[in-house]
Amino acid sequence: MKFTTLYLISLLLSFAACAQNKGTITAGMDRVKLEFNLDDAGRPVYAVYFDQKAVIKPSRLGIKLVDQPNFDEHFILTGTDRKTVDEQWTPVWGEVNHIRNHYEQVTIHLKQQGKLARMLDITFRVFADGAGFRYEFPHQSNVNYFIVADELTEFSLTGDHKTFWIPGDYDSNEYAYTTSPISQVDAFKMYNASTDIAIRFVPDQYAVQTPLMMKTADGLYINIHEAALVNYTSMQLHVDRSNYKLTAALVPDAYGNKAYLHAPCHTPWRTIIVSDKATDILASKMILNLNEPSKIANTSWIKPMKFVGVWWEMQTNKSTWSYALRSDSVSADGKLLPSGKHGANNANVKRYIDFAAKNGIPGVLVEGWNVGWEDWFGNWKENVFDFVTPYPDFDVKMLTDYATAKGVHIIMHNETSGSATNYERQMDTAFRFMKKYGYTSVKTGYVGRIIPRGEHHDGAWMVNHYVRVAQKAADYQIMLDAHEPVRPTGLQRTYPNWMACEAGRGNEYNAFSDGNKPEHETIMPFTRLMGGPMDYTPGLFKIKGYSDVPGRQIHTTLTKQLALYITMYSPLQMAADMPENYEKHMDAFQFIKDVPVDWDDTKVIEAEPGEYITIARKQKNAGNWYLGAITNQNARKTTIDLGFLDKGKKYTATIYADADNADWKNNPEAYVIKQIEVTAETKLNLQLAPGGGTAISIKVEK
Repeated sequence: MKFTTLYLISLLLSFAACAQNKGTITAGMDRVKLEFNLDDAGRPVYAVYFDQKAVIKPSRLGIKLVDQPNFDEHFILTGTDRKTVDEQWTPVWGEVNHIRNHYEQVTIHLKQQGKLARMLDITFRVFADGAGFRYEFPHQSNVNYFIVADELTEFSLTGDHKTFWIPGDYDSNEYAYTTSPISQVDAFKMYNASTDIAIRFVPDQYAVQTPLMMKTADGLYINIHEAALVNYTSMQLHVDRSNYKLTAALVPDAYGNKAYLHAPCHTPWRTIIVSDKATDILASKMILNLNEPSKIANTSWIKPMKFVGVWWEMQTNKSTWSYALRSDSVSADGKLLPSGKHGANNANVKRYIDFAAKNGIPGVLVEGWNVGWEDWFGNWKENVFDFVTPYPDFDVKMLTDYATAKGVHIIMHNETSGSATNYERQMDTAFRFMKKYGYTSVKTGYVGRIIPRGEHHDGAWMVNHYVRVAQKAADYQIMLDAHEPVRPTGLQRTYPNWMACEAGRGNEYNAFSDGNKPEHETIMPFTRLMGGPMDYTPGLFKIKGYSDVPGRQIHTTLTKQLALYITMYSPLQMAADMPENYEKHMDAFQFIKDVPVDWDDTKVIEAEPGEYITIARKQKNAGNWYLGAITNQNARKTTIDLGFLDKGKKYTATIYADADNADWKNNPEAYVIKQIEVTAETKLNLQLAPGGGTAISIKVEK
């Protein structure tokens, strides 16, 4: 009798669990719908739909742990919480002056069967342009400190989508993009061909980096990335080429672990942005919305700005970062012997300050000002730079006073050579130095293998390091531009002083490699820039003849370089070329002088990844608009409706266009400038040369 009673209770519990597991939970917003359920093994499964069309087929969720049972199966549903949020917030700076945060959220409460009875929550937020989800570990007696071994997160695709991808590299995001079906992803092939990237590590032949951009055969655009990456490692994606399935592939630390967590806690958000319009992908603010509001109470000191710099001349070997030829080039008394090619010398820096002041450019970046550059790279050396000791020909106080008198700020440069430990020990010293001499912003760099040894640029230790630097910079009211970090995930909302990053293949590759193909800048906004602004260093005017390497040139026209100031957004925008190259084209340079770096509104007018992009932006606190249109290697004709202008107002449009005979390869510096009167009823006919672009300033007539 006792056995029968226990059997019946067990059977009833089993039926109850099965009933709970079979229920489908949904959340939706406009045309996007998400479904969640537990399969017969109690494994979490989700799917995403757009207009009732599958975007992500049923895909598993779960977390693997080190030396503990996994959070992956034998779950029962214990409840759900649901809410809808519709609010607006104002960014400190950005592409628009306000952002709508509108979503339906459902939190799934799960409990694992068995004696541990561990709990796991999965929170989904569904927006009009996609969905985000994360794992949450509530406070519980059976889960305290734990180590993440891996994620089981899947993105099961509906077909062999056209994909814009770079290899899943633990240390570099600076690859050229490959466009191929998902079934043809081969990271090793790209890794072996990318010898222009000094530090790279790709252990998985079928892994790709996020943000990953895809287009389906029936015209859906899908972007997969992550948001709010803190206290966790970055996510890459392993590609199952036969089944068109992506699985989260987390970057390990020196011990092979992925994250060290302490409940209550949560992972970053996994994001899926989807639309039948490519323009909606570029306009999405979902990743920003999934980040926390600003942790900086007083943001009045954060000022977007343009700058020039002693940089491109070093990239093109006109001058050097180092003061001496080698570290052992010393005199009898042990002092470095000058090579005569050091770029960051007093006279040269003054030249850049003078050019900036004359043309209303607020900042001058100076690289190579501090001792240590003679043996800074390639030796995995921990103590390279001290961040406060200048070379003999760089007078910090004199140059600061000189710049201040002309209304210009010098931008600090802190290259770490990958030694994050050395930088962390000296951050306070470095930032006190900046405050003493009036530096308002810093460009950091992480060229080289990472120290702590065994860690990677995109691993959890470095993820937290980049955040610590942003926090320390905020303590000293310093704006930050990080180079060679993990790719951004929207943390500029939480730390608005963290204004730009590199974390991608920038214009500099035109100096020391075969460069960037004409399609490159039409892909980057759909990939790297989805997570945040990029310091792409646009504005190169000398398209040919800047290099000693025969045939080397930039793969754009001059006016495309102008258009990049609109299509490649950053609140810190560099006019990257040298003053003497601008002085030959001051009529074209006028656009760089005029174009703002902070905006009230943005209209993505037309776009197709790998082909073309046209964007218009409205100047912050002004009625002026600026438009940038770019194309790939193909010439393009397009008609732009200016209906976004205020009705009833007249504007003067200054159009910087490719000349009729312009071509990125054969005649890249040929351009024409004309002015016309326009209104909201105007339709502009634009003709873009192969590899070309058009930049337009549209100013309200007084």
